[in-house]
Amino acid sequence: MAARAEILSPAGDMEKLKLALLYGADAVYMAGKSFGMRAAAGNFNNEELKNAVSLCHQKDIRAYITCNIIPGEDDLKLLPQFLEYLQEIGADAVIITDLGVLSLAKRYAPRLPVHISTQAGIMNSETANMLSDLGASRVILARELALDSIASIRAKTPKSLEIETFVHGSMCVSISGRCLLSNYLAHRDANRGECAQPCRWKYYLMEEKRPGEYFEIFEDGGAHILNSKDLCMIEHIPELLSAGISSFKIEGRMKSSYYTAVITNAYKKALNAVLAGGKVPSVWINEVYKVSHRDYYTGFFFGDSGNGQYYRDSRYIRDWEFSALVESCEPDGFAVLSQRNKVSKGDTMELLTPDMEPVRFTMGDMEDMEGNPIDSTPHPLMLYRAKLPCPAAPNSILRKEN
Repeated sequence: MAARAEILSPAGDMEKLKLALLYGADAVYMAGKSFGMRAAAGNFNNEELKNAVSLCHQKDIRAYITCNIIPGEDDLKLLPQFLEYLQEIGADAVIITDLGVLSLAKRYAPRLPVHISTQAGIMNSETANMLSDLGASRVILARELALDSIASIRAKTPKSLEIETFVHGSMCVSISGRCLLSNYLAHRDANRGECAQPCRWKYYLMEEKRPGEYFEIFEDGGAHILNSKDLCMIEHIPELLSAGISSFKIEGRMKSSYYTAVITNAYKKALNAVLAGGKVPSVWINEVYKVSHRDYYTGFFFGDSGNGQYYRDSRYIRDWEFSALVESCEPDGFAVLSQRNKVSKGDTMELLTPDMEPVRFTMGDMEDMEGNPIDSTPHPLMLYRAKLPCPAAPNSILRKEN
């Protein structure tokens, strides 16, 4: 079995970053306001990036910055300055796709480690070795690879070259995310971080000579013929380690801070259990079902992924709802909470903290910050007080069962 792997978490904005750090990330990946593949995420301006990297280093966490768009000619004017800045603020790596950007990185930021994005579609050891020779310190393999192929790549590449793969999150219908559907159907460039996700849309057939008449693809109407299930490998951490994977990457910079915390926590606790010689405890497997998700599957890791398409709909499953963050808590469990979704007295709740298993309880008496009793918390981000089943650190999470 390989040495300890890294849990790599998404940080779409500062709140997500802080929760990733609190809930067990070994490293995070984030973007500046330009050059990243998630333009709709909150992202960070230059000063925020500097502060984010500094915060990570205070916690002994690595910070990787995405610069993985496929750039046009105009982008080349601004890239050198950005790469120099990332080196200056001490980023632990830059994630890139394009060979031209790799050349610029080696010229303008020679001390900045380079990770090659999954967008590059790396599927064999020759490509990985070539990129290593060009100066890459890590390759993020294509999501279409089986575990035995990953193990073969690991065996045929230098040990100094780290291997990263996605282990959880949304999947793309196109090879390694290189899709033109969004460009064609919505005039939004998927390779510049603006994907409209047309793979999640519902499609019908239209016959050439009958414009405006929509025909069913299946008996029950239109179909989400391009829609994929979500990837989940939490039950297969031993196999991932045996394949020699250095970094377990969680998808989701555009997902919620709650998602970031819960999934990071689950994978970190699961990995710790495996490295201690045990199995993945069921409590952490159950956690991945308590965030908004589509049906799960294991992607291409075990060969044919014919069970990955889901035609009925592209809706998320939401059995639990993020309700509040703990702002402060007294030793007796009496806490100040910051509302994220409405809670009412009598609701079935769970408390999630970074250092123990979730605790189930029923919401009891609540009061506003003036001490007045309340039956519910209807106002966005309102502060209120309630008794928790045990003391909880700031940024512990309350969720409600739907």
